[in-house]
Amino acid sequence: MPLRNCALFGVSRLPLRKTLAYSVSHNATAPMNRRLFLKSTAIAIGATKWGAPAATTANPAPAADIDASRIPRWRGFNLQGRFSAPQHPYDGPAYEEFDFATMAEWGFNFARLPLAYWVWGSREDWSLIREEPLKKIDQGLELGWHYGMHINLNFHRIPGYCINGRELEPADLFTGTRAERDRAMAAAVYHWKAFARRYKGIPNRRLSFDLINEPPKMRSNEGALEERYVEIVQALVAAIREEDSKRLIFADGMNIGQAPVLGIVGLGLVQSTRGYLPKAVSHYTANWVPKDEFETMAPPTWPLKDDQGQIWDRARLKREYIDRYKPLIDRGVQVHVGEWGVFNKTPHPVALAWMEDSLSLWKEAGWGYALWNLRGSFGVMDSERADVEYEDLRGHKLDRKMVDLLRKY
Repeated sequence: MPLRNCALFGVSRLPLRKTLAYSVSHNATAPMNRRLFLKSTAIAIGATKWGAPAATTANPAPAADIDASRIPRWRGFNLQGRFSAPQHPYDGPAYEEFDFATMAEWGFNFARLPLAYWVWGSREDWSLIREEPLKKIDQGLELGWHYGMHINLNFHRIPGYCINGRELEPADLFTGTRAERDRAMAAAVYHWKAFARRYKGIPNRRLSFDLINEPPKMRSNEGALEERYVEIVQALVAAIREEDSKRLIFADGMNIGQAPVLGIVGLGLVQSTRGYLPKAVSHYTANWVPKDEFETMAPPTWPLKDDQGQIWDRARLKREYIDRYKPLIDRGVQVHVGEWGVFNKTPHPVALAWMEDSLSLWKEAGWGYALWNLRGSFGVMDSERADVEYEDLRGHKLDRKMVDLLRKY
């Protein structure tokens, strides 16, 4: 759970972990009729070039597309787009061809694109959907597909919720009043339906949706949060499938993406987990993580002994990562690690040792993964680690040991 500044993804890099760029300008398109928005989930934007069925004379589809019952072992990275913001106007491409080309050259095939609805919409008017920012996302998809990537579109900030800057939303999707929750749900449905219609007919082997990034941290007395999350997922899945009945959909685990959700097993979804445990290794000195999430504040080692005298090693990771998800696996649910990585303040040898234990477990389980991130403080390029001898890669600083480790698994 790297820091996500849900106001400036890709424009500013706070502690260079998770930053979300979006545009909040209002000068491109007039908002839709609010009454229509509130009474209906009809889509504001029209059909695009992808509105036609996937199978055509010019572009025949395979005999059978993939579905949630069995997905490839997709491996890759989270890619942060660069979009315009009032303080940082920008009119270039949101995604760089270099990123997709480099991933393909290394043998990876998966790109998760975390998005904030503020890119194309507005927190002041949830009925607003602007076409120009969506075209930049389209361009990113086309680049990814050109290089053989599966693209996973994630709503990192959805109307009513973001793991960081949650209070910036005008109503809370999870814990607001009933009226506020209903309002946020209607908006979340509305925006996902827009995406479902826009990308209808694209084969699942090329595109999937990831509904909400990292639902809230859930303490022992907050079981209602999971019930609410199940309600939200059910509503969003139904809305998407009204527009595109076969779309492959991922749902993040509960409790910041870390816990399986049995209440959505029957919906035919992939569940997306996280690989950040223990936080004392993955987020050492990261000041955006609450202190009560750290097992120890001492300089990390691997294996690690925490403040309770408990040992964290490969066996402990298996219990935390794999065994916890056995109830899902036994029911045939596919699991993918949507985010994981190590902040650049963890000593490099420790980071690599922890990463190898994690990677080996996921490979044994048949799970794919997406590192946070490709370029940045958790990534394999431009990570600004003080203890790495970087190689030059077309003007970027490459952590060769880390990328070679990823390619091994």
